[in-house]
Amino acid sequence: MGGVVSGVLIISAVIAVGYVAVRLKVLPPEVQGALTKTAFYITNPALLYTVVAGSDIRAALGIDAPLALLSAVIVGLLYCLLSFLFFRRPVAETAVGAMASSYANANNIGIPVSLYAVGTAQHVAPVLLVQLLVLAPFYVTILGLAGGEKIHWKRVVLQPLGNPMIIASGLGVVMALTGWHAPELVQKPVDMLAGAAVPMVLLAFGMSLAGKAPLQQGDGRVETLVATLLKVAGMPVVAWVLARFVFGLDGNHLLASVIMAALPTGQNVFLFASPYGRGTVVARDVILCTTVLCVAALLVVAWLLG
Repeated sequence: MGGVVSGVLIISAVIAVGYVAVRLKVLPPEVQGALTKTAFYITNPALLYTVVAGSDIRAALGIDAPLALLSAVIVGLLYCLLSFLFFRRPVAETAVGAMASSYANANNIGIPVSLYAVGTAQHVAPVLLVQLLVLAPFYVTILGLAGGEKIHWKRVVLQPLGNPMIIASGLGVVMALTGWHAPELVQKPVDMLAGAAVPMVLLAFGMSLAGKAPLQQGDGRVETLVATLLKVAGMPVVAWVLARFVFGLDGNHLLASVIMAALPTGQNVFLFASPYGRGTVVARDVILCTTVLCVAALLVVAWLLG
């Protein structure tokens, strides 16, 4: 548990630096966008490539990927059931809420949390692959159909393949399966870029928290609270039950699986909802609420499983 707590505290300190820098106007808010883009297109793919290339990819895809998919499906269906019974929201808004309650921020927060809390980020890639190759196309299709839009299946299928982290993960999988190693002159720059990923993401994350007030008066407050509760509490419980009693995991692997489930909602949920103008307030507020509460959730997970 001590390693997890130390990792969470280290992460929180760097996040706080980014938050304070914006609040004190040391850095303008637009810097956050530049850092996020740099991390998305350059440093995070470099880190994912190095991690996946050096991991046991057969074991990771054999357990972590189906576990992540089952956890997300169960929690998403639970939100849909609650929406049907109590909220009675339209299909598109329900889809956004279900996605917000089950789509983890694996690409940004997941990498540093896993790296510092568990000692490896190899469990991030399977979660990322499941979300971008399965969950994202599914929810985008639902939103399009609910909005009366004609679905371009080729675009839906090919969209994840344009994601730099998917490309980097794919290259890492090839390297891991073949056992081939890149020349040192190629690998060293990649390692340097990978080393910048964690602090860059955490600073940008802290900056994004400044000046936002969730749960404002208006529609979506109850849905936001329910989706937040499902993400920070419900999904870790579901992941623990599946990991422990279905997949037979224990020790660090069990801890890593539950930590992945306890991550906050990914910003992609808002990104996917925005073009359709459906559920955007709920998506934004759930992202912020789960982001703030995830530190407490991770500490609880560490206390219970450490």
